[in-house]
Amino acid sequence: MTEIKKFKNIVIGAGPAGRLGSFELGKLGEETLLVERKHIAGTCLNEGCMVVCALTDISRFLRNYKRFSEIGFINGNISLDYKEACNNVKKTQSILRKLNQEENESVNNEVIYGDAVIEAEDNKIIVKVKIDKEYPLQKDALKESDEEYAIFEAENLLVATGARPFIPDIPGKEYALVSSDVLNLEEVPEKLNIVGGGIIATELSNIFSSFGSQVKIIARSKILKDLEKEIKDYVVNDLLEEVEILEDTNIKEIKENSIITDKGEFEGKTLIATGRIPNSEILEGIVELDEKGYVKVNEFLQTSNPNIYSAGDVTGGVNLTPVARKEGIAAARNMAGYLNKVEDVVVPQSLTLDMDVSFTQRLDKDRDSENIEDVVIPGLAGPHAFWRILNGGTGLTKVSLNSETEEVERVSSISPSSIDDTAYLAFLMNMGIKKEAFDDFLEVHPSTDAYYKILKIM
Repeated sequence: MTEIKKFKNIVIGAGPAGRLGSFELGKLGEETLLVERKHIAGTCLNEGCMVVCALTDISRFLRNYKRFSEIGFINGNISLDYKEACNNVKKTQSILRKLNQEENESVNNEVIYGDAVIEAEDNKIIVKVKIDKEYPLQKDALKESDEEYAIFEAENLLVATGARPFIPDIPGKEYALVSSDVLNLEEVPEKLNIVGGGIIATELSNIFSSFGSQVKIIARSKILKDLEKEIKDYVVNDLLEEVEILEDTNIKEIKENSIITDKGEFEGKTLIATGRIPNSEILEGIVELDEKGYVKVNEFLQTSNPNIYSAGDVTGGVNLTPVARKEGIAAARNMAGYLNKVEDVVVPQSLTLDMDVSFTQRLDKDRDSENIEDVVIPGLAGPHAFWRILNGGTGLTKVSLNSETEEVERVSSISPSSIDDTAYLAFLMNMGIKKEAFDDFLEVHPSTDAYYKILKIM
């Protein structure tokens, strides 16, 4: 009979929430086991934002090369070896996975790989793991064990199993690609139909159009609903000008090399990017889930079982890596007895395109709009923007200020530095910064940050 090994804390899922949560527990001197089904670092490193960033680096290089060639001071031809690019992304991922595991083990945590099942009864939490003996980073002792399963008992459990792509029930959906398939394509598709209207669909359309695909975005309603009109218009007209966008379009059927919609049939491979659903099945019948399957948690990240915590995308909310990290760390501190509430804050978000598009706003959307003053200005010249002046494509920045309270209500920016600029401004918004504070603000020059300029003139 397999021995049951006891741990004070077990974390299931090694994405941003679970990895940072387990690391925090280890730093606090808490005995911790981290269990991962597939790859450490989760969606972000292995099929999400880091993959998008890696491929966008190539995309921006190609577009800069084209831009400089059109201006006339660079000559010659270059070509993309897509498969080799993906192979090198995978090599980099392998290096980072090893480093992430070593980081967790550096605080005396154990890390194992395999599918987990949870049993919770009689005030006991049992985690049964089917050991993946083929995984390269698996512990040698588990690879060599005669046992198929490892069984553990935990005092506290953190479930951070994330989410996966949502596949609508469309005839022929088995022919469709999802974001996790991007690195396994043999070549750049000649034609690509991307179903969805959110950030993932937009980012992938930008990448593949720069690689030479004829790309269509096909959205059931409107694309980029969270963006303000001026920002969306700039994205569509200036950053996605090579992409054909079909809004208010219904999908009838997906074929191996085409897609049928209520606006006609279009050739090409289909990639579905219609949102994500939680990997919460592991907790069904054990804790309360909401109507969409997300794990219900309180302000301390506790589920309906006070010894089972949950954090990250599996709990819903804003599906962003920094939010998941914050929640994972907070859950870990609560598990260790250091009470740590998770409070709502202004959260910066972004799209990774030819230029970064970033935005944030206060959570209370019902605040009095009569006192809101909007200012929109073109992006500033500066690093990574100078050569865009010739075609007028330096970006756009919008700030909405409450003229009565002098608080910033909402910001949006398209510029080479907008990710950092918006993150810092969101931090200042959380601190209750007033407009007058910018009178003493000195920027680093040269800069493409237009926020300080707007707030000084408002």
